[in-house]
Amino acid sequence: QVQLVESGGGLVQPGGSLRLSCAASGIIFSLSDMSWYRQAPGKQREFVARITLGGSTIYADSVKGRFTISRDNDKNTASLQMDSLKPEDTGAYYCKARNRVTGYESWGQGTQVTVSS
Repeated sequence: QVQLVESGGGLVQPGGSLRLSCAASGIIFSLSDMSWYRQAPGKQREFVARITLGGSTIYADSVKGRFTISRDNDKNTASLQMDSLKPEDTGAYYCKARNRVTGYESWGQGTQVTVSS
């Protein structure tokens, strides 16, 4: 059974930091590109960051220089370090895994991030 479980969300003041984690099971993690998406209330889900199975990274312009995505293939975990948070970063953050060989995608249930003073 495929399962992606996000954790680490919460309430933080502007300028603060949070670290999100995505624990994966039931997938071949080392063959999967891992991504983070977010969805603010009333808005469409948007791409945040991706790390490929080879370790290459790509970021949305809105988070470039503030967020860092990483992965630990030994622990089947992907992380998103978020620094210098802004109120516009508020939303539900979702982890996605995409198997490079089969194209199969799976999503986590999301974790809420709220940036507010």
